Amino acid sequence: MAYTYKIYHSAKELPSLWDSVVGKQNILLSRGYFEVLEDSKPDNMDCYFAAFFADENLVGGALFQYLSFTQHQTFQKDEMFCNVKNFLAKKFSRDVMFVGNNMLTGQNAFYFNNEKISTHDASALLGEAVQLMQKKYRKSSLIIYKDFRTKFIGLFTGENFKPYFRFSVQPNMMLKIKDSWQSFDNYLNDFSTKYRSRANTARKKSKDIEKRELDLNDIQKWSGKINILYQNVADNAPFNTFFLPENHFFRLKESMKDNFRIFGYFLHGEMIGFYTLILNNSDVDTYFLGYDKDLQKEKQIYLNMLLDMVKFGIEEKFSRIIFGRTALEIKSTIGAEPYEIFGLIKHNNFLINPFMSRIFPSISPKTEWVQRKPFKD
Repeated sequence: MAYTYKIYHSAKELPSLWDSVVGKQNILLSRGYFEVLEDSKPDNMDCYFAAFFADENLVGGALFQYLSFTQHQTFQKDEMFCNVKNFLAKKFSRDVMFVGNNMLTGQNAFYFNNEKISTHDASALLGEAVQLMQKKYRKSSLIIYKDFRTKFIGLFTGENFKPYFRFSVQPNMMLKIKDSWQSFDNYLNDFSTKYRSRANTARKKSKDIEKRELDLNDIQKWSGKINILYQNVADNAPFNTFFLPENHFFRLKESMKDNFRIFGYFLHGEMIGFYTLILNNSDVDTYFLGYDKDLQKEKQIYLNMLLDMVKFGIEEKFSRIIFGRTALEIKSTIGAEPYEIFGLIKHNNFLINPFMSRIFPSISPKTEWVQRKPFKD
């Protein structure tokens, strides 16, 4: 069987069967989502797409993202320390190619139909596509394969991957929704007294907040405020590889319709927060959010958002909620559990690459945290 692949710089040029073969498996690999990435991606990001064929039949697809850090301040807190880190990061990685999606946590890099192509052949084909990207389209300082569960290790055992250093950073926080949770109250009743009281206190603090879903017109109306609230959170992060443009959420809603949901929090008619969700088959992927930092503690906005995300997942009958790798401890207080994920990294400078196991930990953000156990024993 002859295996081939083709690289695309526009989602509109993808094969006609793309969504029926690749996109239906993961909406974050769909043509509609890719078109949003093209139209409203961060300024320092560029996207490419790969289609894989067996005897001209589409059997898989992948997302490649390039991020440039020459003008981007990656580390933001502790000004003097971060200036040093930003200088080192730019010298070390001026340009990075991600096999995967740097805007989300989880395996959103590729899909292969394992009934039509073996793991060995898929691995080789993916590696060839990455090499072509580096030679023909854009060579980067670093190549990173991003966010894989241990079940994918078999894909990365070939000769192509020997130069790569395998690394792990923060885990992906996920909540599996139990069959016994027929309502949000069922979920809260499974909490121990301490955590149920904590959740109820947060709900009381938000009782004067109006919470409602936003449609396309609402998003357009409130786009300026949404962007300010998003920046409040993004600017406060110690490590950030990009910033979203103002039209990003509007384009997501316009393209993905009911598979993208955005909810606003309002106090006295003013928006004080929002959160977003992507509905991905049986999963809910939590996306970006924002809030008024002056009201955050008083109203416990962030904790209320996490609880509302769980409420949505339960009431809409989803299987699990993917919370990502930030704010690990508070997410564990609402029942999310850590799932280890790994990545692969290679520097294209052959003098630097042998030392990746020492260099990478020095510029990679690490978070010390305590996992909370909110459910009754």
